[in-house]
Amino acid sequence: MNSNTFRLAAVAVAAAPVALLAAVPAHAAPATPTTGGEGRASAVVLRTGLDVSLLNKSVQVPLKVTLNEVQAPASAEKTALTVNLDGVEGRPVNVLRADVATANATVDEHKAKGYTNLAKARIHVPGLAALSLIEVEKATSEAVCETGKQPVAESNVLGHVKVLGKKVTLSAGGPTQVAVPGVGEVSLDLSKTVTTERTAAATALRLKVAVNPLKLNVAEVNGEVTLAEATCETPKTPKTPEEPKTPEEPSSTDGGSTGDDVKTQTGSDTGPAPTEANLAETGGSSTTPYIAGGAALLLAVGAGATVLARRRSSGQS
Repeated sequence: MNSNTFRLAAVAVAAAPVALLAAVPAHAAPATPTTGGEGRASAVVLRTGLDVSLLNKSVQVPLKVTLNEVQAPASAEKTALTVNLDGVEGRPVNVLRADVATANATVDEHKAKGYTNLAKARIHVPGLAALSLIEVEKATSEAVCETGKQPVAESNVLGHVKVLGKKVTLSAGGPTQVAVPGVGEVSLDLSKTVTTERTAAATALRLKVAVNPLKLNVAEVNGEVTLAEATCETPKTPKTPEEPKTPEEPSSTDGGSTGDDVKTQTGSDTGPAPTEANLAETGGSSTTPYIAGGAALLLAVGAGATVLARRRSSGQS
């Protein structure tokens, strides 16, 4: 065989599987990250759930009022200082007036927080035009829920508190009862906080009200009043995305004189032909048909080179 012919055949045989294997696509579907759920937060300065009875209960008016109630996801803030109720006793009732009344709720991927701040507040109900149901110097509530940490709830009532015109000393150990003859009764719960594994809630003051001035049945008020409340729920921690799997590369071995480091794979012919399942178990992949096709191409190229060499040799002789 002519040496140039042999070298051309060897180059063709060695380069064919390299080009073929380079053309085999690698399939690796990227993992889709799973995001966590959003946290939640809320805050409210004032919430009332009162029933007002007028003229010996001949007229029933629900007194359901909120001031500066905000909720998140996202961020929200309100700072209104007064809330009025129309249509009771023929004239508006100034339910609450304050120097400071702030409610704020924020949520991001790691933390949810609710916060309220109330200062120099006076609350009135129908039938008590000249007398405040309650006066508060300062009250705050805060609820913070952060991923990886225990939720925290805190509320404080600072300075003096007056109920139905009487200065009272509040106790965290249980409700404080205030009774004013000829006016009514009020029960106060001070600084209530509740936390769970993922939630927190704080309330500065909660009042249970039963008011009937001089028992004239002109305006009887019953129900509850909540001051400075904040809640939160911890955002769920995002799941870590899985790393994409790298496809197995076909093994390469030492070849001919071209330096391409390629060698034909061999195997035993004593056993039955492997099934598709066996290929999967022993590392077979979607590149197997391409490798088989490459082997057939190598045989065809080698056979053609041999025939060409013999013809040239016989012609020379």
